[in-house]
Amino acid sequence: MAPRSNPSERQRRLGAELRKLRVRAGLSGEQAATILDADRARVSNIETGRIDVSRNRLYKVLHEYGCPPGPYFDGLMAMAQENGKGWWREFSDTIGPAARDLVELESRSTVLRTHGPMVIPGMLQTEEYAHAVLSTTEADPQRVGRYTEFRLARQRVLTGRSPVSYRAIIHESVLHTQVGGPAVMRRQLLRLMELSRLPNVTVQVYPFEAGIYSAHSRSFVIFGGGVPELDTVYLEHPTKSLFLWDGAQLDEYAKMFERLSELALAPVDPESTPESHESRDSLSLLQHVMYTL
Repeated sequence: MAPRSNPSERQRRLGAELRKLRVRAGLSGEQAATILDADRARVSNIETGRIDVSRNRLYKVLHEYGCPPGPYFDGLMAMAQENGKGWWREFSDTIGPAARDLVELESRSTVLRTHGPMVIPGMLQTEEYAHAVLSTTEADPQRVGRYTEFRLARQRVLTGRSPVSYRAIIHESVLHTQVGGPAVMRRQLLRLMELSRLPNVTVQVYPFEAGIYSAHSRSFVIFGGGVPELDTVYLEHPTKSLFLWDGAQLDEYAKMFERLSELALAPVDPESTPESHESRDSLSLLQHVMYTL
């Protein structure tokens, strides 16, 4: 099989982890080739995600590299077993590689932490709001419609059989930004309150009075699961999205998220009564903004 020219994020990540383990074990590419019963070029292609490694060979390689049995070992084996095919294949006529990488990450994560300083995070958007946002970057109405369907389909991870744990921090300015008009915004704010009733969803608002914080203007998502070493940070950019895997970077973004959470108002609790609000919280701010629309 010829090496692929555009490996997926999962394929690149698995290869990068194998290279890290090989270097940590003090093994050269030639020694790894002997273990794999392959040539040096194949090892290089595996470590860049351009060629897959079978589960049998991966099992042997992990043992030879000194990777002990446990969640990390199992996580790598699971990554090799995945084929990148899922419900999103029905949107193959519309989405590109970055979107496929994103939804594949969502499908294998159990914890999502997102910071939205510009717009309501996609996981929490109504159809009208999503359509209005996507219309700003796509002129073709049919493609906007397909992108919107795809975005709404991604939200299944919040309500499926094994729903993901989802935490969102949204800047107050997002609530005041008119997207689609007042009626659309009112329904969007109501949607935030509705989703906050789910036991796996937490929404916080970062208020104006919290002031400036070094991370408050950065949009990012942290994809996590049972293996912290395999967490991923996603940074969306107009020209090219970035996926960060470095341990120091993962730690830094995790700390930034927790600091943002500390500075933000208390989470939305739609079940609370008005008289129980001894101080301003995310729900009271959402209600205030909604009533002014």
